[in-house]
Amino acid sequence: MYAAGQKEMQKMDQYTMEKLGLPGIVLMENAGAKVVEEILASSPCKKPRVVVLAGGGNNGGDGFVIARRLFDLGLEPLLCLLVKPDRIKGDAKVHFDVYINRELPVFYLHEKTIEELRNELNQADIIIDAILGTGVNGPVREPFNQVILLIKEYAGKKLVISVDIPSGVNSDTGKVEGLAIKADKTITFVFPKKGFFLQDGPKYIGEWKAVDISVPGAIADELGFDLPIIITEVLGKASVPVRPKHGHKGTFGHALILGGSRQFVGAPIFAAKAALYSGAGLVTLAVPEGIYPMAAAQNPESLFLPLTEQEGYFAADAIAEISPRLDQFDSVAIGPGMGRFPSGEKWMKAFLASLTTQSIVVDADALYLLRNDLELVQQYEGNVIFTPHPGEMARLLNKTVKEVEEDRLEIAGTFAKNYQVNLLLKGHRSVIATPDGEVYINPYGHDALGKGGSGDVLTGLITSFLAQGATPLNALISASFLHARAGEEKAKTLSHYGVAPFDIIDGVKELLAESEQCPCP
Repeated sequence: MYAAGQKEMQKMDQYTMEKLGLPGIVLMENAGAKVVEEILASSPCKKPRVVVLAGGGNNGGDGFVIARRLFDLGLEPLLCLLVKPDRIKGDAKVHFDVYINRELPVFYLHEKTIEELRNELNQADIIIDAILGTGVNGPVREPFNQVILLIKEYAGKKLVISVDIPSGVNSDTGKVEGLAIKADKTITFVFPKKGFFLQDGPKYIGEWKAVDISVPGAIADELGFDLPIIITEVLGKASVPVRPKHGHKGTFGHALILGGSRQFVGAPIFAAKAALYSGAGLVTLAVPEGIYPMAAAQNPESLFLPLTEQEGYFAADAIAEISPRLDQFDSVAIGPGMGRFPSGEKWMKAFLASLTTQSIVVDADALYLLRNDLELVQQYEGNVIFTPHPGEMARLLNKTVKEVEEDRLEIAGTFAKNYQVNLLLKGHRSVIATPDGEVYINPYGHDALGKGGSGDVLTGLITSFLAQGATPLNALISASFLHARAGEEKAKTLSHYGVAPFDIIDGVKELLAESEQCPCP
């Protein structure tokens, strides 16, 4: 499944109408019918009172179909038209005329007051937002502004369902300039929109579902669109490396986690435990020798490689100690808890030079220490994985966090291609980008993951799956999916406040157990 923008969806609709011969009024009928199905499935009661708020464009046309079809099912919806009838054009006008010809009731906002609309909404169980759709660019104008302000009063009191995208949210960027509908659920057509996952979008779309309206998704490939791919549950589970039933610890790889410092002891432990409990055959934890006793006491399952330290950080001599042993490892992660130290940049350059053919995950302070030498990773032909959060990404690019967050897809894709790395740009909706230009969006996860140590667990999962033979892309997809879903599931019992790193690891184990019991999607 792809995520699409406004122009791509317009071209797909046009192709369906002109090349396949399916008229726009049929697509609009299909769209309205699908939304009605979702209204009934989501309804808090058997015969809900539905108020449909409709504009004059295609989104409003969907609303006209929705109201008519609800009448056909024996309900008594109220269609509220927010523009004068003479502003309704094209396919939407066809469906409005059908509605009027059937003498069905309409609330005309230009003849009424906002207070009268409030009285109608007070009686509603469900409010349908079919006001503006995907065509929004810039702030919402009147009278839609007043209506959106009014709907805000019903947050948590009425079920608000948006058609295609919440009115006021930019479908390409997710940006809200001024006001937007905050939906409980968004029913979108063909593909989710890019804006669902960017900037303000996740705060407004609520639960989303993409439905089929007879516009084939394969058209995106026929038209040659370069669209980000959504990580679905099927894709996430399918990307987990297959575990041979007769394998042994050598079969499942040897992962090296290299990190820690006097100040940050927990981070490498979280990463190592995540790697072991997600299937790596062996995990070696390389830490500064001063924290070795503490780390070993908390993580007896791992092997250990204490390295020479200086003032609580890895010393220069540590490179010579670990370099001859790197061939033992199938994957390497560097950075969790490593800290920033005066000779750190030189240390990182020397460590990279000692690598051979392993995939390496560069995380946390290792990213900081490498920020001035990014060209060094180009020679590793896609075997390097970067896992920055927005602040780290901004530092790598000498940009602000705001600049990164405003253009996540483009920034991730360009960086991955320029430096030939696989990139996981973390955030509320993480983005994965590959050296050959593919971009993926992880639609899972929420604030339960917003806690120190969560990212270290993710690093451990990626390193584990690499050790077990996954490609860098599959390791990123499976690890980010399981990490996000584990946080969601654990929050159901522990609360969004109470999920800690070890809880995420437990959640991953539970999800993997479910997959073993039901291997087929």
